Parts: sequence; C-alpha cells; structure tokens
Amino acid sequence: MPMRILYLSSILPKRSETFVYKEVLGLRALGWEVGVASLYPPEQDLGEVELDRMAASAVTVYGGGFACLLGDALAFSVRHPLRAFSVMALAKWDAVVAKDLKLMDRPKVVIQGLAALALARRVEGFRYTHLHVHMAHSAATVGMYAARALGIAFSFTGHAADLFRERCLLEQKLRRAGFVACISEWHRDWYRTIHDRPDSDYPVIRCGVDVPEVPFAPCDGPPLRIVGLGRLVSKKGFDVLISACRLLAGDGIALTCVIAGDGPEMENLKALASGLPVEFPGAVANRDVPSLLAEAGVFVLPCRISDDGDRDGIPVVLMEAMACGICAVSGDLPTIRELISDERTGCLVPPGDAHALAARLRRLALDPARRCALALAGRTRVEEEFSSAENLDRISVAFTAHQQP
Repeated sequence: MPMRILYLSSILPKRSETFVYKEVLGLRALGWEVGVASLYPPEQDLGEVELDRMAASAVTVYGGGFACLLGDALAFSVRHPLRAFSVMALAKWDAVVAKDLKLMDRPKVVIQGLAALALARRVEGFRYTHLHVHMAHSAATVGMYAARALGIAFSFTGHAADLFRERCLLEQKLRRAGFVACISEWHRDWYRTIHDRPDSDYPVIRCGVDVPEVPFAPCDGPPLRIVGLGRLVSKKGFDVLISACRLLAGDGIALTCVIAGDGPEMENLKALASGLPVEFPGAVANRDVPSLLAEAGVFVLPCRISDDGDRDGIPVVLMEAMACGICAVSGDLPTIRELISDERTGCLVPPGDAHALAARLRRLALDPARRCALALAGRTRVEEEFSSAENLDRISVAFTAHQQP
C-alpha cells in the first residue's frame, strides 16, 4: 500500500506557523500523499489559494461541539470496540501515571482520548498509513491515541512552548512514537534525558526555509535599519531591543526600527518605545514578510527564557532573514547557536542584556562591510543546513524508514 500521511497540528493552517503548512506543501510537491487535520478550526482567508484549499479540506477535531465529538467517538467504538477500549484504557492509565500533568489537567486526557476516537472515525476512510503531529502538547496527545485507534504509526515534531510551558505526557510520546523529528541537536540531547533512543529514532530535521536565489539586504551606512518580527511575548525579548535602541539614540547613532507582529506585549512595548524611531505595523501576512525583510540592514530577535520557562527553539524568522542575506542578531540560547555562530554567521548577545545588544548594534552600524560579510556567511549556513529542500529530504527518509509493513 502506498504511504499516506495525515498531518495534525493545533491549528492547521495557521498564519504564524509557516513551517508546518510549508512542510505539508513541500511533501506534496515531492509526490507524497498528505492530508491535514486541525485540533481547532483552521485559520481562513490567509491570502494564498493553496492555504485556503488546505483550510477547506482540513478535518477539524473540536469543530462541531462536544455532542458531535461524542457521537463520532461512539460510532468508532461500535465499529472497532477492541481498538476503542484499548485507546480509552490507555488514556485513563496515562492520566493517572504521567509525571508532567497537573492534577487539574488529568481529566483532560480522557477527553483527548475521546477526541482521538472521533478523529479516527472521521479519517478512517482515507486509509492513512502514518500520522505526524507538529506540536508536542495536546495535538500530539490526540494524535498518539488516534494513531493507536487507526492501527498506524505516529511521529511528532516538538518546538518550544509545547515542550516547556505546555508540556504533557512527553515521556509517553517519546516512548511510543515511531520517530521524533528533532529541530535541533539540543532537542535530541534533551529528549534523551527523558527517554533514550538511537539517532535513527531521533533524526535532526530542521524547520526548513526557502532560500532566495539572490540576497537582497543592503550593506550601506547609516541610518541603521533594524527589523524585528515575531509574536510580541516576553521570550522574544523585544523590550530589550527597544532599550538598546534608546541607548544607541542617546549615543547619537542614527537608526530606524520596525518591530512587526502582534501579541499581549504590544501596548507595553509601544509605551517603552515612546519618543524613539520605532514602528509597530502589527501582524504581517507571510506573503508580505519578504518586503518587510528587504528594508532591513540588520535583523534582531533578542530571544531569552521567559519567567514561566518558555523559550524558542530555532525561530524560523531568523532563518528566513539569514536566507535573504541579512545580518542576524539574536539572544544566545543553546538551540540558536546551531544556527548562528557568533561573529561568524551572525551575532549572539547575552539574553536580556540591553547594553550588550546596543554595543553589538553600534559596531554593526559603524562597520557596514563587516555586517555584509556576516550576512553572506549566515546565508551560506542556512543553505547548507536549514533549507527546505535539505530538510524535506530528511523527513522523507524518516517516513520511509518507519513505514509499517
């Protein structure tokens, strides 16, 4: 039987999660049969025909209310009583024994078991042979149980908040998955502290990006044109960037700064930036990201670990900026070191240190040639390790290697 893969994520497609829907589209372009499912209703009207089609075809798990969910779960149980019993027994066991669940979250696992049966009922006619999940939290819980109900293998890709702030049943998922796609070497080493498996079961598969044929970032002199893009939350460190801009302005460094994106920190960041040449254009559609990056002399994303333990993996937008030939500056986190080697393929600064960031930006503002050299080296790094083509090949190999007979 030819391999048919079902991709599941919390929201698929979702504007901010380009790495998920681009992976689906990339695999389809390579000839793989890939369907999509979304835990919650997919985002609509994303401005691209392929994404609108994906949203229209997505099987939604929690889209019809609890009565609909329960009805489909019961329908699957009538058709496959032994599989359904196995799934619900496992979900109840996991709810009791899992080490990473809060008491109040344990009953949710049983509901997620029912959701998995409902999903299995809705997709069983497609005869999928593998289920892959992006995001290791609730989506992977439903995916793990749905794959069991369907009698197929499952795998998942973990990222950031889903592994740290919203972690659940991670040990169980690492043990039961056919393979776990690791977006970094750091992630693979960390998974092994929870459940050890060989490299073949923990392949490093990056969130790949397209590399334009020609870099377009200017390497000219002042003013220094700074661009940041991401969700406006603490872990992105945009408050640190604004503080660094204030220090630079106080030193007479000519600059402009654009911080694109939306999120709960918007009003706080605007207040912090009062009196500075900092703009906040809000959320940016994926199709508009290249034009935003084309304005950048340097791309800055001063990532850090937030107070609740949340942190980035390797932000896709950093790769996108570097692929375009823009000098990237980021917070020095272990995962990001796999993308940026300080003063070789970009710049790293201590997380949360506005003075260190200002000092690095001052040097880049005064030395356009150095900024250009770092930009070109960063682009080469992305081409070699983080391109979509390279990583679509890697996940294709993983799917083939773990295909069930």
